[in-house]
Amino acid sequence: MKVTQRLRNNLKDVIPDFNRKVALGYKGFFGFENKSNPFFAPLMCATQNRGIALSTSIAVAFSKTPMVMAMESYSLNQYCQGNFTLGMASQIRPHIVRRFGMPWTDKPVSQMREYIAALHAIWDAFESGGPLNFEGETYKHTLISPEFIPYIEGFGRPKIHLGAVGPGMNRLAAEVASGVITHSFVSEKSLREINLAPIEQILREQNKPRSSFEFVYPIFIATGSNEEEYKKNIAWHRHRIGFYASTPAYQVQLELHGWGALHQEVKKMTKEGRWSELGAPITDEMLDTFTVMGEPKDIAPKIKQRFGDFVDTIQCNLELQDEEVQYEIIKSIESI
Repeated sequence: MKVTQRLRNNLKDVIPDFNRKVALGYKGFFGFENKSNPFFAPLMCATQNRGIALSTSIAVAFSKTPMVMAMESYSLNQYCQGNFTLGMASQIRPHIVRRFGMPWTDKPVSQMREYIAALHAIWDAFESGGPLNFEGETYKHTLISPEFIPYIEGFGRPKIHLGAVGPGMNRLAAEVASGVITHSFVSEKSLREINLAPIEQILREQNKPRSSFEFVYPIFIATGSNEEEYKKNIAWHRHRIGFYASTPAYQVQLELHGWGALHQEVKKMTKEGRWSELGAPITDEMLDTFTVMGEPKDIAPKIKQRFGDFVDTIQCNLELQDEEVQYEIIKSIESI
C-alpha cells in the first residue's frame, strides 16, 4: 500500500518539513486547498526533489476555469518530470457560488465530465500545436496561440484523480480518471458500498483492469506518540467528525449507520454558534467507525483488516510530535 503525506499548511514550514520527511524515507506528498493555492506547496517541494511523487488533494476544480487548471497542472507536471498527479474535486455549491463567485450548474457530475473533457482538449492543443475548439454547455475554449502554450519537456499531461463522495461522481471517476480520492469522513461500509461498488461496476463494463485504477483514501488516524498527544488527537477527531456530520452533503454517512439524527443535532449547534461543542455528541462507536484509532503499533494492522483488500493509497494527515514514531506507522502501512 502506498502512503502520501500532507504538506504543511503554512508555506514557510513546507520545505524544512518536506526535507526532513524525505530524509526519513517518505515517498509521496500532497498539497491541499485551504490556506493557500494547492499547487504552491508541491511546486516548492519540486524545487528540492523532482523525482518524488507530488499531487494536489484536492484542487477545487469549479473555482477556476479549465484553461487555468490545465496550464497550472501541465506546467507543474513538466517541472516535476512526470511525477505530478492532479487531484481535483467539485466542492459544494455554497463555496463555488458564494466564496469563489463561479458558475454552478446543479448538475455537478455532468459539469465535471465536461470540465475534464475541456482539460484534455486544451492539453491536446498544447501538445499538437493545433487549434483549440472546445464548446460545452458551461465551458468554451476556442482560442490558443504559441505564445500561451507552456514549455513542454516531454513528460505529458498529469494523471487525474477525481474526488468523489456520491455514486455518480465515483462512476465518473472510473470512466474518465486514473483514480478516485474519497472523502475523509467515511467508514469501511460506506467506502465499499458508495465508492468501491460503482467504481468496480464501471471498470467491468469498460473492460478495464482494477489494477489500472488507483483508490485513494485520505484516512483519519487517531493516535499519538504519548498519552497526552493521543488524548488531544482523539478530541480533535471527535470535533472534526461533528463538523462534517453537520454538513447536509455528508448526512448519508450517518444514515448508513443509523445515526441520521446526529446531523440535525450538530447542525443546530452550528446555527447557534456552538462550534467548540461539536465533538460532544460523538460517541466512542462513531469515533471508531470513522477513524482508525489506537496506539501507533495498532494502526497498520487495523488498516490492513478493514481496507487492505481494496485501498491502494493512504493519504496521511498525521503530524505527531515524535517524527520517528510517525514514520514507523508510515512504514508499517507501506508494508501492507
